[in-house]
Amino acid sequence: MECRKLELTINSANGLRDVRRIFKMKVYAKVLIGGNQGMEKRTPVDKHGRTNPAWNYTMKYSIGEPWLQHHGTMLVIKLYCKRKLGDRYIGEVHQSLKQLYDYACPLGGNAVVCFPVQMGCAELQGQLCFSYRFGEKVAIEKLMLAESIASFLATGPGGAI
Repeated sequence: MECRKLELTINSANGLRDVRRIFKMKVYAKVLIGGNQGMEKRTPVDKHGRTNPAWNYTMKYSIGEPWLQHHGTMLVIKLYCKRKLGDRYIGEVHQSLKQLYDYACPLGGNAVVCFPVQMGCAELQGQLCFSYRFGEKVAIEKLMLAESIASFLATGPGGAI
């Protein structure tokens, strides 16, 4: 099976609905690809931007080539406000991996995009901007070997730095 590396950088959001009444918003993003909970990653919490958070946080994924061939595989980015009594949902962005891939291909595999943040069916809550880059197609065995070597070089033979 073949796959591609995906580098996703969650840049910023702006014009978000303020979900806190007293304290300032501290926003983070959760990213999920294809509904696979094992691939979920999240940004650090932005403690200063309030309704206009900025992260510039990069996440790396290995994406199976079949996921890029049909519109059903979604990139979902959910925004939350960090709170002591449980985090509060702000809104989310859904985009098809195929659409993102098709858009970036003519641009050399890279793109910077902004999408409206939705809460519920049609209620818009500002926008989220992110950049992404798809790598070259590679056999998954080669990718796994390269990742193992990189991990070994980073941590050493004992597994810890």
